Amino acid sequence: MKKIGIIGKTGKRETLDILTELAPWLKNKGHEVYVDIENATIMNIEGTPRSQMSSLVDMIIVLGGDGTMIGVARLVAEKGIPILGVNIGGLGFLTAVSRDELYEVLDRVLVDDCHVEERIMLNACVLRHSECIAEYIVMNDVVVNKGALARIIDLETYVNSTYISTFKADGLIVSTPTGSTAYALSAGGPILYPTINSIVLAPICPHTLTNRPIVLPDDVKIEIMLRSLNEDVFLTLDGQMGFSLRQNDIIEVKKSQYRARLYIPCERDYFEIIRTKLKWGER
Repeated sequence: MKKIGIIGKTGKRETLDILTELAPWLKNKGHEVYVDIENATIMNIEGTPRSQMSSLVDMIIVLGGDGTMIGVARLVAEKGIPILGVNIGGLGFLTAVSRDELYEVLDRVLVDDCHVEERIMLNACVLRHSECIAEYIVMNDVVVNKGALARIIDLETYVNSTYISTFKADGLIVSTPTGSTAYALSAGGPILYPTINSIVLAPICPHTLTNRPIVLPDDVKIEIMLRSLNEDVFLTLDGQMGFSLRQNDIIEVKKSQYRARLYIPCERDYFEIIRTKLKWGER
């Protein structure tokens, strides 16, 4: 593993502090280092556009929070580049390595002594008059939701062409196991083990209290048709991208052919992360 990319959250002093030490440390060990051009410009060194990174490197180190990590996972999904997340953000479910343990973990990663965990991703397509007019890959979730002033919306939902229900709600979340600890959790959904082959379908504030989240196998095709005549309804992807929907648009969601590949800190398990981040067992 000779070629290593580093992508960091921009506009954050801690990113630059780590980069100032990390890039020379990797070069001294004989690795080629590629720093994203946004941070490299600030440091007055040669940088690499993020869009080109996955074609040049064997792995990527992400300095930031979960949002930065999710964006990078989408960016490199097609190439299957493994990612190591270093948390300089907030909660940090995905960026599970702290700054203090970075070099200890990296020493083991660089000799293939850390496990690479594969997570499913989703493909979402917006169909309008039977034509796919927008298509996305997501790591966490696909969400249909109404604007702040819009009324409850009607979402006619099918799984493998079988009618499920017309949800009357503020919206609907389709989540991967990775995303089950994000927006879906706030909507009352279950926590899924990150490598399980399942998808969560969770209504947001449903008008009917009997509508509850459901866990589906990951090989299904989910179709959500917007039946409401409402101009203030949006599709959001990983909370980072958006698309305005119209009446009778269909959002088709299925498992992506690509997977996110994440380095998991050695000797650390998922339940330790849950205990640490969600404070399980504490009073």
